[in-house]
Order: sequence, then C-alpha cells, then structure tokens
Amino acid sequence: MPNIPPKVPRDLVLAPVAAEIDQNLQRLRDLPIDQLKYELDLELDRPEVRKTRAERAQRVLEAALRNVETHHWNAAITDDAARLRLSGGSVSLDVGLSATLLRYIEGEGE
Repeated sequence: MPNIPPKVPRDLVLAPVAAEIDQNLQRLRDLPIDQLKYELDLELDRPEVRKTRAERAQRVLEAALRNVETHHWNAAITDDAARLRLSGGSVSLDVGLSATLLRYIEGEGE
C-alpha cells in the first residue's frame, strides 16, 4: 500500500470528512427505493419537486453532507451516479453510493 503524505493542510481532514459522509450514507444505501424516497423527504424536510435526475442526485448529496463540516472539500455525485467524489486537496477520494442509490438517482421506481 503506497504511503500518500499530505501535501496541503486540507489533506489532513479528508479521512474524517469521508467517514462522516459514509456514516450518513450507511442508513440509506440498502433501503428499498420507496423507503429511500420517504427517508429523503423526512431528512431534507421537502419532497421531490421537479422529479429530475439532477434533483435526485442533489437530494442524495444533501443527505450525505448533512451536518458534515467539509473543511472546504468539494463534494459532487459523479456523472455515473455510483460515487460521491471529494476533491479540493492534493488528492480526490470517491465514496461509494450503492445500487439502490444509483437506481433512485436514475429514476427507477418513478
């Protein structure tokens, strides 16, 4: 396993940021899509409005980042909707979503 030393101060907080995001995603990853939609509505305190792929990806991102201090790391759902990418330091890191979250983002179950 290669040793990747931090190159900028922000790199030192990548692991805790990723761990908090992963923790937020853990409870959503394996829910049935109907339950996932319900949980997102509750957590975000609003239902889907536009029912678009972009809106669903944004909802997953908001739930993943809820109560997480990102320390200026940028977070985005990847184009293939399979990962949440953290970037902004000397490296980037992808946090896996799940098949259920991917299907939700892609609109399955609409």
